[in-house]
Amino acid sequence: MRIGELSARTGASRRSLRYYEQQGLLVSTRSPSGQRSYDDEHVQRVALVQAFLAAGMSSRAIAQMVPCMTEPNMDRARQALTAMNQERDRLSATIDSLAAARAALDHLIDVNRNFLATVADD
Repeated sequence: MRIGELSARTGASRRSLRYYEQQGLLVSTRSPSGQRSYDDEHVQRVALVQAFLAAGMSSRAIAQMVPCMTEPNMDRARQALTAMNQERDRLSATIDSLAAARAALDHLIDVNRNFLATVADD
């Protein structure tokens, strides 16, 4: 498939797909005329890249994991595992922070809800 179809199937803009290639997150084949060509596996890769980016991972961190997704070997697997563990730890810390912020917000909501209920009764 060409870049337009990959864009339509993934929701990623053509510009984003070109950026993913620039960063080494996606690799296309080229036709003799230089047009990019993708297959169904690229749809899954783009979805994975988008999920990682949405979670706050940098394109650099994702690029460290890409080699083990395509052609794993011992060295690549070790490097990728290190990057994956770092990102997992970072995500876990972010999740913990978000959960704490939500709990504090829930408490403030309850306090204000109770206050308004008390005032309304008067």
